[in-house]
Amino acid sequence: MQPSDSLPITGLLLRWGAGESESLDELVGLVEPQLRRIAHHLMRGERQGHTLQTTALVNEDYLKLVDQSRASWKNRAHFVGVAATLMRRILVDHARGLQRNKRGGGAAEHLPLDEGMVFSPANSAALIALDDALEALAKMDARKAQVVDLRYFGGLSVEEAAEVLHVHPNTVVRDWDLARKWLKRELTRGHSAHAG
Repeated sequence: MQPSDSLPITGLLLRWGAGESESLDELVGLVEPQLRRIAHHLMRGERQGHTLQTTALVNEDYLKLVDQSRASWKNRAHFVGVAATLMRRILVDHARGLQRNKRGGGAAEHLPLDEGMVFSPANSAALIALDDALEALAKMDARKAQVVDLRYFGGLSVEEAAEVLHVHPNTVVRDWDLARKWLKRELTRGHSAHAG
């Protein structure tokens, strides 16, 4: 996210938020590479012909962003943060659908929180468990949950996440570390409860 290209995007976001619906097409043209980067980050390593493709994820995200037209957009980083959160919700909804279609639902295996999210049908139960734990974390500490959304699901750097959250990068590093530890503990506890 370069400052030089943030200015026209911020202006378009403000115009779109003020009700100029035609500015959305121009806005998406400017941010589509970032949306594709996030989607590719989430879907990397997936085989061709997978049930949810990068392009479909970007298109679905676009449709959800259109519904956010009255949001109080601050800047490009804020927009990208919202887009990453919406993509997480799309993936979780897709994972829940896969789990419903599976006989027996399947067990939630471990998702490594040290790496970026890679969605696949094989880890759909773990993604749902992570989403549930993340929702619980959000009730306790919304900013830490946002850091996980931005870093883990959105693939944003520490600096980009700090820009979205208007905090110092050291705060993002600290929140990221504490959130990962809390989520690992919760997911381990949840896995133990299902195993016992």
